[in-house]
Amino acid sequence: MQTARLFEIIYLLINKKKMTAEELAGHFEVSKRTILRDIDALAAAGIPVYTAQGKGGGISIMDSFLLDKAVLSEDDKNQILFALQSLSATKTIDTKRVLNRLQNFFDSTDTHWIEVDFSRWGGDSDKRKFEVLKNAILGKRAISFRYVSSYGQESERKVYPLKLIFKSKAWYLQGFCTGRQDYRTFRINRMLDATMTDEGFDESCYSPPPIETLQTNPDSLISLTIIISPRAAYRAYDEFDESCIEKCDNGWFRVTATLPEDNWLYGFLRSLGEDVRIVSPEHLKEKFKTEI
Repeated sequence: MQTARLFEIIYLLINKKKMTAEELAGHFEVSKRTILRDIDALAAAGIPVYTAQGKGGGISIMDSFLLDKAVLSEDDKNQILFALQSLSATKTIDTKRVLNRLQNFFDSTDTHWIEVDFSRWGGDSDKRKFEVLKNAILGKRAISFRYVSSYGQESERKVYPLKLIFKSKAWYLQGFCTGRQDYRTFRINRMLDATMTDEGFDESCYSPPPIETLQTNPDSLISLTIIISPRAAYRAYDEFDESCIEKCDNGWFRVTATLPEDNWLYGFLRSLGEDVRIVSPEHLKEKFKTEI
C-alpha cells in the first residue's frame, strides 16, 4: 500500500507542482506524520523532493526531475497512450485513471482521437461475457456455456479457460473442453450464458497449441475464387482484405483468397445465396451447385 501511495505522491507533485502535508494527508486519508515519513522515504530513494516552510510553502519536486520525462519522444508517448486506450476495451485495468495521470505527466490532451470497443452494436452483453471469461482465466475456474456451431446447433460445454485471443476481426476463447477431453477454440460471440463455476483447475497441467494448429490444417487450405453481387459487396469487404477484391466490369466483385475449407466457409457461402457465384475450386463449385 505504501509503494502505491509513494508512486501517487510523485504524480500529484508533478501535476500540482506543490502541495502541503495537510493536503496530501487529506487526499490519502492518513495522518500528517505518515505523509512526512513518506516524503523521507522518497528522499532516501533519490527523488529530489523538498519541503519549504512558512507562508506559501509546501512539498515540491525539483524542476530538474520533471525533465526526465523528456527521455520519451512524442511518438513514444503517443504509443503508450494509444496502447492504454486500446486496453480500455478489455476492462482489464483502470485505464481511465492511468490515462489521466499519464496525460498530465506527458503534458498531452490529444487522447480522444480513437476509441476501441470490441462489442457489437445493440447492447453490452459482449462486455459482460468478456468480464466473466477474464475473471475465470485469472481465477483458474471452469466455465459452463451453450455453444452454437456454424450450423446453428447448440451444445452444452464445460471448459477450463486458458487464453483469450483476438484474431481475424473476432475474439476467441482457447481452453480445455472437459466433454471432448481435448483443447478447443470457441468464437466468443457464439458462446451463450457463459457462467463461471466453483470448480477450479491447475493451469500448469495445460499447454494449448497455437491457435493455427487448432483452427487450420494446412492440407485444408484452398485457393478460392468467387464472384459476389453488388448488393452483397459489403460482405466481401467485411470478411476479406481489400487486396483480395477486384471489381468486375459488370459491377460484380471477384474475391480471390487462400483460406481453410471449413464450416465457416460453407456457412458464409450459403448465407450469400443467389448473390454469389463459385468460380473455383471445382469440387466446391460442384458441392454447392444444388444449394446456391
